[in-house]
Parts: sequence; structure tokens; C-alpha cells
Amino acid sequence: MLKDIRNTSSQDYWETLRERWAALLSYRYIGRQFSSMNNSAVADTVTLRHDMRNAAGGILAQVFSISAPGGGGPSDLEVVPNPVIHSLQIVDNGNDVERLEVVKSEALKVGARMYFGRATIVDADDHSRILALIEGQGASIGDVPTGLQKFDDDPIEHIEDSPDLPPIWQVFGGNRRDDGRWTLPELRAEFASPDAALHVGPQFVIHETAAIELAAELAGTDQLQPEADHFMFLSRGKTGPFRVDGKAAQGHDGSGRIGVQLTLHDEGNNDRPVSSASMVFRAV
Repeated sequence: MLKDIRNTSSQDYWETLRERWAALLSYRYIGRQFSSMNNSAVADTVTLRHDMRNAAGGILAQVFSISAPGGGGPSDLEVVPNPVIHSLQIVDNGNDVERLEVVKSEALKVGARMYFGRATIVDADDHSRILALIEGQGASIGDVPTGLQKFDDDPIEHIEDSPDLPPIWQVFGGNRRDDGRWTLPELRAEFASPDAALHVGPQFVIHETAAIELAAELAGTDQLQPEADHFMFLSRGKTGPFRVDGKAAQGHDGSGRIGVQLTLHDEGNNDRPVSSASMVFRAV
């Protein structure tokens, strides 16, 4: 069983948080550093690899979302954060973009427990080229010791692009069962937030993986570009395995847009719903 960091003593809190942050796969694997957490983070950038793209060559929605999951709320050095809503609008699919950068990340309002933020994602080599807009709502589910300092070390994995790289869903333990449902494995440290619950990263990954398959089946092609997604985080995923249920629908206006609604369930915790998502794709 993973230990919830909220049960950690004040004197051990910073070191425990550093260990949990280092273990978390979501940011390590895409090479995302956060200047709000790490002294070594010079810029909030991600270098794109081919495994971060969909079959149509666009940037996967999950990469945008993992890059700025909270929009611009407080960091783990300030509160124990818990996501409530995440909204992504894609302006440019970035087929020829080599690096993305999160800019204008700002907290719109921080209350006693609830907070609201937004961020803009641009081409790191041309800030005039806006790729995506993100808004988020979160809740503080715990206080942290005062005076926590940023980390000096940040073990980001530098992964060279290669045709041999597995799809991201595979790295995150995703699996398509014989019944056609996409799943994540039982909770473990590399997939867990410091409060010992399923991190948003694996949720973004498995929701989009399931959504792409459902949309492709309806469209008759995998040449799909994401346009938007909206997540609601319903409860903390504590156990696993986790299963995605979803359904796709296509409009009749000739736009080629397909919408998908999905729900992620914690099968190890009475099938409790963990998150829901709606995603829109455009056939190209």
C-alpha cells in the first residue's frame, strides 16, 4: 500500500515529496520540468518525439494536458492539490512543431480550498504560434509545512526519439482487454500522486487511447486530430485496475467531427468512477 503524504510528519515531508515527485512517470517520461518545483528548470518546455503524435501527425492531447495539468494553480510545495476540472482547447495540432512551451500559466483565483487557473501552450521556437489553451479547477485537500523549498535535482529522462519507442499507453501500463476495454494496472508509485491516488497523467493517456479507437471505428479511419477535451475528476483512484468505458457519436453537418464520452472506473474499489471525459476529434 502506498502511503498518503498527508500522513507524513513535517520533518520528513520535503524529502518524501521529492522522492514521490521523482518517481512519478507522467512528467519524467515526456521530459517535462516545472519551474515552480525545480531550480534546474530553465523553461517549461517539452521536446516532442514521434510517440507523442497521433496517426495524423498531430500532437496527442495527452501531451498538452500533462504539460499543464492544473492550468496555473498552486504547486505541491504550497498545497496538497487534487484536480477537479481540466479543459483543453487545441488551436493548432502542431504537426511540424519540434518543442512546445507552457507560457502565461496563471492562477485566476485561489480560495481557502478551491483554485482556478489557466495556461497557454505555444511553439517553443515561435511564441506567436499558439497551440493550445488550458483551464483548470482544483481543490486543496491538505496543507503542507511552511517554507518548502524547490528541488535542486530533477531526474528527467532524456529519451532519444526512435522508431523502436513503444506507444505511450504501453509505457503507462495500458492494456486492451479481450472485451475491448482499455485498462490501467493496479496503482503503484510511478503512476501515483503524492497523496497515493492515481495521477492525472495516466488518466489523460488511457482516456485518449480509448477515445481514439472509438472515434476511428466510427470514422473508418485513424487520421484524426483532437480539437478539445474536458475532464471531470470524480474521486481519487486508490486501488485499480482501472477500466475505461466509452461511446462515440458523429455529427451530420459534414464537418467530420466525432465526439466521445468516457468514464474511468476503479475496479478494485467497487467499480467507483474516478474520472469522466469528453473529447472531440476531426477526421482529416
